[in-house]
Amino acid sequence: MDDVYAKFISRMNPTRVVIDNESCEHATIIEVVSANRHGLPLEVVQVLSDLNLIITKAYISSDGGWFMDVFNVTDCDGNKIRDEGFLNYIQKTLETDALRGLNGEMPCKEHTSIELTSTDRPGLLSEVFAVLTDLRCNVVNSEIWTHNSRAAAVIYVTDQETGEAIEDPKQLSMMNELLCNVLKVNSNFKTPRLTISSSGIMHTQRRLHQMMFADRDFERLEGVKHCSRNHVCVLDCNDRDYTVVTVRSKDRPKLLFDTLCSLADMQYVVFHGTVITERMEAYQEYYIRHMDGLPVSSEAERQRVIECLEAAIERRASEELELELCTDDRLGLLSDITRIFRENGLCIKQAEISTRGGKAQDTFFVTDVYGKHVDPKIIGLIKQQIGQNILQVKGNLNVSPKLPQETARSFLFTNLFRSLSSQNFGLIRSYP
Repeated sequence: MDDVYAKFISRMNPTRVVIDNESCEHATIIEVVSANRHGLPLEVVQVLSDLNLIITKAYISSDGGWFMDVFNVTDCDGNKIRDEGFLNYIQKTLETDALRGLNGEMPCKEHTSIELTSTDRPGLLSEVFAVLTDLRCNVVNSEIWTHNSRAAAVIYVTDQETGEAIEDPKQLSMMNELLCNVLKVNSNFKTPRLTISSSGIMHTQRRLHQMMFADRDFERLEGVKHCSRNHVCVLDCNDRDYTVVTVRSKDRPKLLFDTLCSLADMQYVVFHGTVITERMEAYQEYYIRHMDGLPVSSEAERQRVIECLEAAIERRASEELELELCTDDRLGLLSDITRIFRENGLCIKQAEISTRGGKAQDTFFVTDVYGKHVDPKIIGLIKQQIGQNILQVKGNLNVSPKLPQETARSFLFTNLFRSLSSQNFGLIRSYP
């Protein structure tokens, strides 16, 4: 009955999106108001992230029966969104996607999805893609993350002959057997996981967070000194029965999405939140409780929250050399490229693979086998083998300067609505 009532309330009070391009000189303000339900803040942020919008400020309130988010956003170049067609598209997407929910599985018969987690090691991806090539599977999209000696990948493939999802049981069984053999190499302390399915697809980056969390990549390795540039603080707010989480880190795209994914994976509900970015730094503050209604109640739980949030931020805080590949797609292309990387001593730490209109558009973040910066001479040799115009060096991602040592900025709960809402966000209008 509770679920039926919640759906009735949602239909009676559809999501309202108001976009204001006048109140702020440097950003477009987006306000989202809706009947509240679990997971809605993450879904809204997911939409904005997928539209490649940069969130410079955010205010979240989902206490009680109503949900309200306010975002200051820019494009990737730091400019306001002025294209009316794109603004209308943002509004329509938020209203429709936030209403139906995004985190479930969506039916898809076009691709076969492969999900794998394993111990990270040099040449792992090269061997995975070699197996897929031998089985005449064409990789159409993929994303790979590595963190804390763990690797996770979501790979979408089609049958080379039909161009559709793979349905032959023998071929699927052979794929499972051969990929398991690859993943078992050097996986001594954790069992690798492999899932092959044609039933549907999930949001890839959301799924990668879930996979790495389930693989416990946040656990710190024994004998390895942990040094994080991120500052996470977990405090009690006894008068309101919340736990206050503050995060201070280098700013980057999709940082808010990654943080909210981690809190959701730990089964915490965000009741209020504030995000402010300035001078390449990001300050986040959240008032949370566990889904059972209780705040963080032990030191062990407090430490786990800190470790999980640090891991979520670090998973794609890439500071490696970024390589972009653009060429005609063909069977075995990724197998050849990753083999050349391996033979020249490159380790892939993160990758985004996509095909559009018969073109492969791939991005790789790489280091040498010791995790250090790659020798430019090696890159020159690789470009000669692949093609000077096919492989481009986009740039060396700079290491973030050390953050100041003062305590992370805190925004008192009593001032959250008054000062931040009115001064920093310039709320468009109040709702009853």
